[in-house]
Amino acid sequence: MRYSLEEVSPTVLRVRGFRFYFFSREEPRAHVHVQHADGEAKFWIDPAVELFANYGLKPAQLADARQLIEEHVDDIRDAWNRHFPD
Repeated sequence: MRYSLEEVSPTVLRVRGFRFYFFSREEPRAHVHVQHADGEAKFWIDPAVELFANYGLKPAQLADARQLIEEHVDDIRDAWNRHFPD
């Protein structure tokens, strides 16, 4: 069976040059990946927003990404629960 990119890594938010998305075949703890032209990062979203890994984003970009996640965390959690219904 073939999967489209959007099925495997659905985008949940695009804003200010950031793409926020999930990987479908990854660990069960709720988190969101952040992609920017300069790099990527991964943030836990439960029980609170917390940086897990950074691959090239500058401190100001991480702060912006974190702020955007916090502003949209309810929508991101809802998207997580729809994508991973278990």
